[in-house]
Amino acid sequence: MIPVYRQSETGRLRELLLSRAVDAQADVTARVEEIIADVRRRGDEALIDCARRFDHAELTAIEVPQSEIEAAYHRADPALIRALQRAAANIRAYHAEQLPRAYVVTPDNGAVMGQRVLPLERVGVYVPGGTAPYPSTVLMNSIPARVAGVRELIMVSPPGADGKIADNILAAAQIAGVDRIFCSGGAQAIAALAYGTQSIPRVDKIVGPGNLYVTTAKRLVYGAVDIDAIAGPSEILIVADAGANPAFVAADLMGQAEHDPFASAVLLTDDAQLIDQVRAQLERQLPTLSRREIIGQSLSRFGAMVLCDSIESAVELANDFAPEHLELMLASPFEWLGRVRNAGSVFLGYHCPEPLGDYYAGPNHVLPTNSTARFFSPLGVESFLRRSSYLYYPESALRAAADDVLTLARSEGLTAHANAVSVRLEGAR
Repeated sequence: MIPVYRQSETGRLRELLLSRAVDAQADVTARVEEIIADVRRRGDEALIDCARRFDHAELTAIEVPQSEIEAAYHRADPALIRALQRAAANIRAYHAEQLPRAYVVTPDNGAVMGQRVLPLERVGVYVPGGTAPYPSTVLMNSIPARVAGVRELIMVSPPGADGKIADNILAAAQIAGVDRIFCSGGAQAIAALAYGTQSIPRVDKIVGPGNLYVTTAKRLVYGAVDIDAIAGPSEILIVADAGANPAFVAADLMGQAEHDPFASAVLLTDDAQLIDQVRAQLERQLPTLSRREIIGQSLSRFGAMVLCDSIESAVELANDFAPEHLELMLASPFEWLGRVRNAGSVFLGYHCPEPLGDYYAGPNHVLPTNSTARFFSPLGVESFLRRSSYLYYPESALRAAADDVLTLARSEGLTAHANAVSVRLEGAR
């Protein structure tokens, strides 16, 4: 079911995993370009037509009334509401610690300079629909924006055939503090957020996951608006020692594999017996799971168990893979945490499964994939902020710095730059 590698063979494995990030085919890009152009030209009318064609929904209005949002909240399972509220509190508390500070620098020459930290004005959150709506996506994408101080939060999500958004999504939006919600999905929703329509206001940034059409649309509108990232298939990498429970390891591998046939689940260990035990647990647990076909495809195509020379070499290999989710199933995980350089989110110990991060604990589950944890970070409060600098110099400070500024400007051949200083030295009016 799941291939086994030796450490010397991991170069081939890494190439296989990176191959999952496939660019959109030309026909997909062309189709998305057509949809974007149509939305820019016809606005709401195009969105209604797309809902009819792609979602089989007849919409009479695009915006979801507040009364409907509140009704969905009250219809939702009370146990789900309580769980969402507790998760939201955890997410809010964790992200509140990320707020950066403004600062002022006042050197002794009378100058004043500093940094202002400003929230984005309006952010769009895309939430997938379909047969498996994800209220956790609403919380993880919306709450950091609220903590950052974003003035207006706009959510879009595709309607079902009844023209409605799932109650669980609406309830989560109510808890997260979303301002306005619109029935629109796919590339057309991304275009509406990026350029605006008669109903949907233009936003400054778009966040949230989606299918190939959504991802392609985000790539195409980037520059007109900011986006969170171009996400690839999900992934987990587990570094485990001989003390790890093989049932836990197998369960965590399959928990990530059920997302998608292109998801990857990799175990790195220095214990050959653990590999055999995990294989047995996979065979035992898989038949009991509802998405076993997807899990089987994912594990056989992009899963792996790697026998490493040591835990130290396993951690170094994990740094090379730079996984989205990294579990350190080790007896002393904090002793190894300092050696982890590249990972989206790290889960420590034998009793910290990845779903804690997906749903509840507080750290964001929007993470860099396909080795991009080498240079990208999880979604957070800073994703919704801008930094702006300011500078004040009195005349005396300008005169003291003038020679250096003039030298630098003239060295670059920018005489107008130099002139902007010179005219002040000469007292020109």
